[in-house]
Order: sequence, then C-alpha cells, then structure tokens
Amino acid sequence: ELGLFAMAAAGLEAVPDPSGLFLGDRRPGIPGTVITPALDGHRPLLVEIQTLVADSTLSQPRRSAQGLDSGRLALLLAVLTKRAGVAIQALDVYAMAVGGVKVVEPGADLAICLSLASSLVSRPIDSSLVAVGEVGLGGELRQVGRLDFRLAEASRMGFTTAVVPRSAPDVDAPIKLLRVPTLSAAVDLLDLRRT
Repeated sequence: ELGLFAMAAAGLEAVPDPSGLFLGDRRPGIPGTVITPALDGHRPLLVEIQTLVADSTLSQPRRSAQGLDSGRLALLLAVLTKRAGVAIQALDVYAMAVGGVKVVEPGADLAICLSLASSLVSRPIDSSLVAVGEVGLGGELRQVGRLDFRLAEASRMGFTTAVVPRSAPDVDAPIKLLRVPTLSAAVDLLDLRRT
C-alpha cells in the first residue's frame, strides 16, 4: 500500500488527496500526455503518463523509461508498430510516469501507447479523458481489475470520458465509456494516425 506524506512545520503529515497532488501541475493540451487511473495496492491513483518521440541520429534508437518498466515499454513499442501500424521503431522514445511514481501494473498499457501515438503525430488528447487497459501481444485490449474503483476516482477528479477495452464491465460512475477492442481501434478513435 502506498502512503503519501508531506513535510510540514510539525513533521510529516498524510496527503489526503494524492491524485490531486500528482495532477496539480498538469498542463492540458500537450501532445504525448495521457492520464491513467492506476492501482497501488487498494488505492486508485491518477497518474500522468508523458512520452516524447523524436528523430534519432543513432543506429539503435534510444529508449528511456522513468517510473515505467523498460521491458514493458519495449513490448508496447513492438505491438504499437506491428499491430497498430504506428511506425515508431526508428525514433528515440522517452516515457515517464510524472511525480516520481512507479507504475508497474499492465492497466497503464493503453495510456502509454496512446501517449506515444499522440507524441508521434503532435496532436494532444482531450484533457478530460483517461485511458485504462492492458495491451496483449496481438494488439487486443484486455480489461483490468477494479475498473469501477479506478473510474470513480477519475470522475471525482473531473474526468468525463474513459477509453477502456470492449470487454470492460459497466461501472457505476458518472463517466462516459469509449469501448474499443484493439489498440489500433483506440488509435483510430482518437485520430492519432499520421495523414
């Protein structure tokens, strides 16, 4: 379980709203940025995923991951290229979970991929949207646990739309679900292809 504390004059104090803390400095309208409702233990936490895709001068393009698993990033880049037709293999890729958070669960896969596609085409994703779902090697989107809990937190923080796997269950939260079967369909839905 994640515990967040802030240093105050009287010592350490618990942070009552960690999602608000991590999203406090967020700047909407930046390409390559997506919010995902991650779980750390039993607590939902809204995490900003940022990526930057740039031309490479290296024979083997650079891959950098902070707060994200580098092996998982390599896997997602391969699926994005092979299954979604997003040509990213010859470019430098930088990816991070903002705020020093470590995101190791597969529920952030979809957000990472959409962030990469957004950075590639220099087109921002709607700032009222969150993305959550596991990406399989076939490019299919798979549901993740405690989706209702995650999306209730997203709704509480003012998000109105969520991109989720087609198989995701209905949730009891005031948030619109955009259901997609594959990563390719999610890229198309958000108009993140090069023209």
